[in-house]
Amino acid sequence: MNIRRATEADEQVLRDLWEEFEAEVPEPPGFLPETWEQDWADTLENLASGAVFIAEDDAGPAGAARMEKPQLGASHIQLVYVRPRARRQGVAKALLRACAQVAREQGSRTVTLEVLFSNEIGRAAWQHLGFADLWVGMAQPLDALDARLDEAEDPGEWRATTHVQSDDEVSVERAVGQFLPRLVSPDVRSCESWMRVADPALDRDRDAHGRLAKELSERLGAVTVALGLEGPVVRFRLYERGRMVDEYLSVPTYYGALPKGDELALAANPTLVSRLTGANRDEVKRVARTAASPSELPPAPELYEQIAQMMGLER
Repeated sequence: MNIRRATEADEQVLRDLWEEFEAEVPEPPGFLPETWEQDWADTLENLASGAVFIAEDDAGPAGAARMEKPQLGASHIQLVYVRPRARRQGVAKALLRACAQVAREQGSRTVTLEVLFSNEIGRAAWQHLGFADLWVGMAQPLDALDARLDEAEDPGEWRATTHVQSDDEVSVERAVGQFLPRLVSPDVRSCESWMRVADPALDRDRDAHGRLAKELSERLGAVTVALGLEGPVVRFRLYERGRMVDEYLSVPTYYGALPKGDELALAANPTLVSRLTGANRDEVKRVARTAASPSELPPAPELYEQIAQMMGLER
């Protein structure tokens, strides 16, 4: 295997290798493919001020690497590609070693590169060589962005109700009266096997709403549900003997990105919801779905009503 510097005379060789790479790792959806003319212009800059290498074996060109001139002490590798017939023979390492030598000679202390999340083989190869994630590139279609921006600008309706699994209206009213801070005008009413508590002071105070449901559950030894309509999303929290045992948010990442485990934890638990409220387990799975955007679910007021009906709660 021979690694040599490329020249402008290698345009056709470099184009063939580049086209093979583009076919193997296409641009992600929503991005227009780059033309060879555009890439060749960048390659000429790399030939002049960075580094471009070609790997050759007995069958001819086997791969190529292209690196930009250093910026802020770092050299960025634009391309490393090895033809399938020459893989697992150390060709990529040899190309990378040649780039690293030039980068060091040009004063760089770091080498960077980019790899698509969809290119799992490439990501694994670079991670094996010690490359670590430093940043994340994010993209979204403009139409989808417009929809999310419209959602963010519309505060929508906010509503909070607390439901106590009890028919002891006197005890529920007494417990509500002891809640601090005092509620403005608590409305306590009976609905079959549940007592419903509502107060305007709780509609936009998610923390106080949750504390009321927790305290009522603890004081009365009862199951409680804090059901909330928060503009374009719906949330419910389920308490048993003062302990929150399940929480659901229709769009788990609506208020910001979450670790994957926390995101999954905001999905409804059909078994718990069914056991504690009497809701049909399959109906919980059908109604209390989660999504990446409110636009993927029924309008929030409608979803709020569906969840309340599913649990047998008065809205």
